[in-house]
Amino acid sequence: MSDQPGREDVGAVDPVEVGDDELLALAHDLSLRLLARGWLLATAESCTGGLIAATCTELSGSSAWFERGFVTYSNAAKSDLLGVPPALIAAHGAVSEPVAAAMAQGACARSGAQVSLAVTGVAGPTGGSADKPVGTVWFGWSLPGHVHVERCLYGGDRRAVRRQTVRHALRWLVDRLAA
Repeated sequence: MSDQPGREDVGAVDPVEVGDDELLALAHDLSLRLLARGWLLATAESCTGGLIAATCTELSGSSAWFERGFVTYSNAAKSDLLGVPPALIAAHGAVSEPVAAAMAQGACARSGAQVSLAVTGVAGPTGGSADKPVGTVWFGWSLPGHVHVERCLYGGDRRAVRRQTVRHALRWLVDRLAA
């Protein structure tokens, strides 16, 4: 496995309602996979503002597999808490492939967790641009020896973008740890 990020561009995703039951079921599935390996999870969240960590810790017993969550909404927080170089943010923007990868790597390095997931995006309704429209989210996952990044473009309002982000972040990790 390589420390160089793998990349996938998922593209546009139609808005869908994501319910609490679905998110909690994903968190439960993830907990089983992490517990089976004796691994801990750390999250690094920007556009979701801690919703992924909140979903994980909604489950009783989550302290056995959830190490910590970093809410790094500002660029300074990404640098201070996760070690993302300010020059990387300046060169690519906070919502970018290299920053998502650096966030995921930093979450593992700064927590001692074996697995992390990171999200950085534009939840809207303001803040979008031609290059990074509202609904753009970059994901980063760090697993032992491998980092993977993806970009999705979600439709819907701020709540829909954030909840779809939580679902995708958890689902990707559940799927990868199922093997």
